[in-house]
Amino acid sequence: QLRRVIFSTKAMMLSRASFLFITANVAFAGAFIPALQTKNSIVSTLQMSSSSVNYDDVHVMVNGMPGPMATAAAEACLRKGLKLSPVAMTGPDIEPSTITVFDDVTGKSSDVRLIPANERDEIESAIEGLKSSCGEKNVLCIDYTHPSAVNSNANFYVKNKLPFVMGTTGGDRDQLMADVEGAKHFAVIAPNMGKQIVALQSALEDLAAKFPSSFAGYKLEVTESHQKTKADTSGTAKAVIDSIKKLSDDDFTYDDIKMIRNDDEAIAFGVPENAMKGHAFHTYELTSPDGSVHFQLQHNVAGRTVYAEGTADAVKFLAKKLHTEDEGKVFSMINVLEEGALE
Repeated sequence: QLRRVIFSTKAMMLSRASFLFITANVAFAGAFIPALQTKNSIVSTLQMSSSSVNYDDVHVMVNGMPGPMATAAAEACLRKGLKLSPVAMTGPDIEPSTITVFDDVTGKSSDVRLIPANERDEIESAIEGLKSSCGEKNVLCIDYTHPSAVNSNANFYVKNKLPFVMGTTGGDRDQLMADVEGAKHFAVIAPNMGKQIVALQSALEDLAAKFPSSFAGYKLEVTESHQKTKADTSGTAKAVIDSIKKLSDDDFTYDDIKMIRNDDEAIAFGVPENAMKGHAFHTYELTSPDGSVHFQLQHNVAGRTVYAEGTADAVKFLAKKLHTEDEGKVFSMINVLEEGALE
């Protein structure tokens, strides 16, 4: 008899407001539950310590607008008491313009002038002006641009001493880490900004460290579905696979991930029709050699709110580090979660 063991997390965005319904059905036997329980002290204390930071003074340059993820992150910043920089970087093929970012939860709004990325002199001048008026440690940025711009943008932020939260996936990640860590620059770099998914990733890392090769012989299959505008393979899927591969000896590679970027296929995979413009549905399956045991791990998110909220929390975490740490470093979202900095 086939035995199925399922962990399912579904976060559904009911509106642009930050209301989430999260359901979890847990039937994992054995070691996974203790691994999750080790995180209870983390997940139960999601409160931000303000330290010496006055968040009313923090200005955030959200680069990548008017793209939907960058715009959602900008709205979340307003919602969490941060101010938006009056200028931000947009794609090189987008005409300069001024947009109004509006958060319909708080009613707060802010006008932002979008400057094409190839107008570097103008952007650098704006950054220096902001630092002069707001304070060196009160200007940070968020990057939700394009995978092809990840490395050049990070180098730009390092050059201009601009602390950043990198939500954009893709690019040369090894080079990204080497460049930013080598410069001792303040940054949060993570493939996923959703706190529940980050907690799950952390639990998987603990499980893999404690019980390596416990799924030896099992075959891994991975399917991920995102909106058709997402250009690259999910960074979250890659991170989860890295942990699962320590549990299994399967020769699975990133090239084996089944990517869905088509509306009809996404609907067949279970994505609601109203989430076609923004979703992340992932399924990871491990099957025993004889096919009698099948493990399935799912995390399904409709909308962008969970990521936007986590991104704004990462900005507040980084702003605090600027005031409490003498030397810059690269942090992950697990660091943010462990400090209880997710609201």
